[in-house]
Amino acid sequence: MRVLPVGDDALLVEVSSGEEARALHTELLRRRAEGALSVREIVPAARTVLLDGLTDPARLATELTTSEVPPAPPRARETVELPVRYDGPDLADVAAHWGVSPEEVARIHADTEFSVAFCGFAPGFGYLTGLPQRYDVPRRATPRTSVPAGAVALAGPYTGVYPRSSPGGWQLIGSTDTVLWDHTRVPAALLSPGTRVRFVPVGSP
Repeated sequence: MRVLPVGDDALLVEVSSGEEARALHTELLRRRAEGALSVREIVPAARTVLLDGLTDPARLATELTTSEVPPAPPRARETVELPVRYDGPDLADVAAHWGVSPEEVARIHADTEFSVAFCGFAPGFGYLTGLPQRYDVPRRATPRTSVPAGAVALAGPYTGVYPRSSPGGWQLIGSTDTVLWDHTRVPAALLSPGTRVRFVPVGSP
């Protein structure tokens, strides 16, 4: 674990894996809920956790580097099901990369239980993990200038769903009509760290 100061009242904690980041995020949330930690925001990422709005960052930095973080408990949250049409323009390219048919890509993806490792990029965008490492795919060599809202995409070890139209370089394998971000909803984001996700096919590739 490495703890880096960020400005006057924030720390960036670097760890070696996504599971360690999840465990640290869970532990910090627990401490805040119990009143043992005063912090404004706790933001997890792939292998880091940012703490912003600390009253004594130096003391916490020392404490974190000398304490042991317990493993995160098993996720017990409700599973969010996202209807998906496996009709993406990059489906054939992903199939070729995996060495399977487009129909098999859809089957493998739909049979996987995902979890939200962290959120970012755009409001409502979750980085979902769950596919075995052999199914990692590279980003597109040339990003698209516009990816439609609801596009289901792959990049590296992650699956994501674009909550709104935006540029993007991920491989598009499908689409969903589910609204990932709605500012009139509480909470506005459908997905949050720890949420379990399954994709439910509603058509054929």
